This record gives sequence, C-alpha cells and structure tokens, in this order.
Amino acid sequence: MIDVSCALIISQNGQVLVAQRSLSMHLPLNWEFPGGKVEPGETAEDGLIREIREELGVEIQILKKMLPSVYDQGKQVIRLLPFQCKLISGEIKLTEHAAFQWLFPAELKKLDWAEADIPVVQNFIDEMML
Repeated sequence: MIDVSCALIISQNGQVLVAQRSLSMHLPLNWEFPGGKVEPGETAEDGLIREIREELGVEIQILKKMLPSVYDQGKQVIRLLPFQCKLISGEIKLTEHAAFQWLFPAELKKLDWAEADIPVVQNFIDEMML
C-alpha cells in the first residue's frame, strides 16, 4: 500500500483549490487535490508540506486531518490521506499540473476526478454542509 497525502487548501471565502493532472501524468487531465507520496521516514503531514512546496511553490498550514480513502488501482493500492489546509505564503506556480482553480464545495462534483479522490470530495462536501 502506498500512502499519498493530499491538501484541500481552503481560501478565506470557502473555496477549495483543485488541480488538473497534466498530460504526462497517470490519469491525464483528471482533477485531484494536490499532494503526493509520503516518503519513508516522513509523516503524512511533513510529506504533504514538502509536496505542496514542490508542486505549487507555496507554503501551507495543516488545519485538520480528514477520513482516508483507500483505492485499488489494480497494480497497487493507494491510501489517500487528506488534510484541510490554508495557504500561508507564496503564489501558486504549477510545476506538474496542467491547471488549477478555486471552487466552492457545491461546484466540485462537476469535475472529472481521479477515482481515489471521489470519496474525499464527497466527505468534504458532506462536512461543509453540516
């Protein structure tokens, strides 16, 4: 099983950052919450902060751990570890993704999501509706 952390970066007005996978990535042009593999010896939180710095060029603060999502891709099983975060510094510069956008929770279902992210999207929407 591969642990992958992802960030639901929430803006002050309640929108969340989503990123579109590039054509060179697995699952090209699907949408996801940005993040990446947790390296050996790294916590999920430390890995997420590193990945967001590398992929987006920004610094985040982790606010809350969310329910994990386990997805079997056939060749490997991914455990997606989502965290609600806020942007604390920097401007987004895409190094791996094709695009990004800020969306309100109610708008998230209109996107073509990577399969592992779908339960995370639903959990986030459910939580925001409370």
